[in-house]
Formats: sequence, C-alpha cells, structure tokens
Amino acid sequence: MTVTREVLAYYAQDLEHDRLREGRGRLEFWRTQDVLRRTLPPAPARVLDVGGGTGVHAEWLLADGYEVELLDPVPLHVERAATVPGLRARVGDARRLPVPDGGADAVLLLGPLYHLADRADRLRALGEARRAVRPGGVVAAATNNRYAAVLDTVNLGTYLEERQREAARAAAADGVMLSPRRGFTAYFHHPDEVAAEFAEAGLPGAARYGLEGTFWLHGDVDDWLDDPHRRALLLDAQRSMESEPSLLGASGHLLTVAHRPG
Repeated sequence: MTVTREVLAYYAQDLEHDRLREGRGRLEFWRTQDVLRRTLPPAPARVLDVGGGTGVHAEWLLADGYEVELLDPVPLHVERAATVPGLRARVGDARRLPVPDGGADAVLLLGPLYHLADRADRLRALGEARRAVRPGGVVAAATNNRYAAVLDTVNLGTYLEERQREAARAAAADGVMLSPRRGFTAYFHHPDEVAAEFAEAGLPGAARYGLEGTFWLHGDVDDWLDDPHRRALLLDAQRSMESEPSLLGASGHLLTVAHRPG
C-alpha cells in the first residue's frame, strides 16, 4: 500500500472499521469468508493477514482456530486490530513483509492491491506473499473489478456528477482512478489481468471467484442480508456461479487464490 498523506487522511476518519460490518459491504465480507473457508488450509494454520485493516477478517479466522498475524501500513488500523483478543498486529508494507521465508501457511492480500497503481509494486507484493508462504501454501488476494466504479456510481446516482463520472470512466479505461471523494489513487483490475500477475509473481494456476455477482447493485440487497434465511439463499446463489467467466467482471470485487508451487 502506498501510504501517502491522502491515504492516511482518508483512513484517519476510521471509516474502514465498519465498511464490511454494515450495509451492503456485508455481502463482500460474507462472500470473502465463504470462499476462504473453502480454500484455506485447515486450522490450526498460520495466516498472515496483510493489509488487514482493523481486523475484520482476522476476528473470524481466530474464532475458527487459526493463528493470525496482521500487518497494515495505517497506524490507526494497527491500534484498532491490536485490541482483538489473540491477534498479533503491527505496522507493515505489503511490498516489504517483515517476516521470514515460508513462515506462513496462508497469506491474505485483501486490501493492498487496490492501493498499488504501479504494476511493479503489485508484482512485488505478490512476490513477497509467495516468499512468505510455505511451499503448497495459499495466497489469496482481493481486487476491485475494472468496471466497478462505473457500476457503483450509476447505482448510487453519483455518476450524474462530472468529477465522479470522469473518475469512473478513467478506471474503466486503464484501471487507474483518482477518487474525488477519497482523494487518493486506486487501481481496478480487469478479471483476466489478476491471474496473469499471479503467474508472473510465481503463483500459477490461480482460481478466480466473483464475490458479489450483480447482487451488490440490487436496491433491496440490505433486506436480503438482514434476514438470515434470505441471506443464506443469496450467498448460495452467488456461490453457484462465482467462477463463471462471463460473470466475473460484474462483481465489485474478485478474490483470486493460488498455491505456492512445491
């Protein structure tokens, strides 16, 4: 993650803590949890949660019996995460992981690639994840999809604003977007691009999972998520087509998972 003043200023608002815990962000959270529970090595295993924010995923991983260490470049996030019982949290950069070779059974990059507009930085982060995980271990990374900004701004009505419209179109054109509201540059991957970056970093054969499908754009998605029965049906519906190539780009986020060779 490129920690600019703009990035620190945005995350200093402490908005990240509740982003996946409330509203439609819960769909991304529960789907990420669903995919990881099927693809991570069984607990107890050592998980390195890189760019783990305030510990939203580390909490359930710990509850599932995993040993978790969280690294994040934002001091406020680390301070928050350190209050989670049993969680080791410290400041760290995805491109220079302060961990030994092969010390983890799984490495999660659920936030960093979004903040690395430079491809060389993304490859460095993926290469570091490969170095930090044992042979046969899992590397999983979340990415924002190339057209998510256009879909989201139209859905929210902010596409009517010229600055928002231009930023969303820029992301659709080449992946790089300077967010008018957040004030920092972010990167939006094409679904086919992610697996290629994994392979170049020494992580071939990656599997791709669309997290939200088109359901994140439905006006009543909160109602579905609020009701346990309807939520289970919604998660199952997306699970049934999570890796369909023609639908991968419709999700707001993609989760890509690979094993370190050897």
